[in-house]
Amino acid sequence: MEITHTSWEQIETERLSPLLTRQMLSGRHATVARIFLARGCQVPRHAHDSEQFSLILSGALKFVFDDREVVVRAGELIFIPSNVPHAAEALEDTWDLDVFSPRREDWIAQNDAYLRAQPGQT
Repeated sequence: MEITHTSWEQIETERLSPLLTRQMLSGRHATVARIFLARGCQVPRHAHDSEQFSLILSGALKFVFDDREVVVRAGELIFIPSNVPHAAEALEDTWDLDVFSPRREDWIAQNDAYLRAQPGQT
């Protein structure tokens, strides 16, 4: 791997659904992603091997776990251990910075249908 210096403007933006876009960069052991979720966007329940840190840059996300719901607002951070099932809902237009380790192989391979447009979305 080589040192990479870039900007978000230079990283491809993937439109995963009408309410969700993602930019990401992966190294050998981690993935960082900048995600935009429009108000009302729902990320279905899922789990992954990666530990996840989510920093809300603007807006607010409600994370839903088996035993509780946690609202994370601009300037706040949440840590989700590996293999913990969770879902999320954008309570307002939200910019989110996620860091995952190990890296998100499913995202790299575009094996992430749970994030992509669902029937009924416009």
